[in-house]
Amino acid sequence: MATDSHLRFALAVHRALGAEGGNLCFSPYSVASALTLAARAARGRTRDELVALLGDPGEQTSLLRAAAELVEESRGDQAELAVANTLWADDRLPLEDSFKAELAEWPGAAVASAPFEKDPEAARALVNADVGRTTRGLIPQLLPPGSIDRDVAAVLVNALYLKAAWKLPFREANTSDAPFHAPSGTRDVPTMWLGERVGYAHAAGWQAVQLVAAGGLQAVVLLPDGDLADAEAALDQAALTSLLGRLKAKAVELALPKISLDVPSSLTGVLRGLGVRTMFTDEADLSGLSPDPRLTVSEVLHQAVLRVDEQGFEGAAATALTMRLTSMIIDEPVTVTVDRPFLLLVRHAGTGALHFIARVVEP
Repeated sequence: MATDSHLRFALAVHRALGAEGGNLCFSPYSVASALTLAARAARGRTRDELVALLGDPGEQTSLLRAAAELVEESRGDQAELAVANTLWADDRLPLEDSFKAELAEWPGAAVASAPFEKDPEAARALVNADVGRTTRGLIPQLLPPGSIDRDVAAVLVNALYLKAAWKLPFREANTSDAPFHAPSGTRDVPTMWLGERVGYAHAAGWQAVQLVAAGGLQAVVLLPDGDLADAEAALDQAALTSLLGRLKAKAVELALPKISLDVPSSLTGVLRGLGVRTMFTDEADLSGLSPDPRLTVSEVLHQAVLRVDEQGFEGAAATALTMRLTSMIIDEPVTVTVDRPFLLLVRHAGTGALHFIARVVEP
């Protein structure tokens, strides 16, 4: 099932990225989009390794496309989603028409020329400017200085911008400083308060609170009963699916810190550790994208920005694969005080696509 494989992939990357602790944020939607397009271009062992991590590319493609239909569903509904899937290619790289046709079926699809060989810095600026436009300026420099040189022949980019208002907003007048027990010590942080009937579940060592937003979106706060690191280690796809399935309307008094995260990540080592290795070597087979047998992936870069406040949430993410040529029920309200490290999911309710996973350790 596409949702199951999507959750397995998201949790696997989350665990690998977050092995050292601390704040963490990435977009499973963005990373899965870029890697699924890579899988569509890959052949042989290169493809097999991507499929083992992602699940069936056809199923992932359907889920990711369906989640992007939020754009049409939510017009005028206090929600905005912008998605771009762009293949930036040097003129010296021949491209397969079949891949261009495949890409054309994706949301925000484009094939664009960039002078990687003649002017690497100009090419980097072109890609960054386009990502900046899609992400409404939240990610102005996905490709850092030095990331593009004359050997780069193509960059495959997914960029995502997401903004949605809460159906039940927090009152700004209720926001005040409250203690948060972080690993570095207890300190006061700006904390929002909401007393409403919302989705709630308490099972398997987690409390889950579901906050509904416009455009078929929702945020799910996952607060562990005990230490976050221990609870995270045991949170697999089956456990998370079960927990989300138990959400039921209940009166909740929620205290939730405001969130502002901006996290760049290199996924190259993470993906190698998760078994995606061949595409980074001379044995890479990306012949579905180009007949040039020298094409290999050199790096996978990602950046995610997520802000949560009284009105709703705003997030942006971008993933780049650089490729180079080589030699009313009345009940007692439950109180949920998010005053220690927790997880936050932003998801599309209809498909289960995870737009963001965040670990908040130091808000």
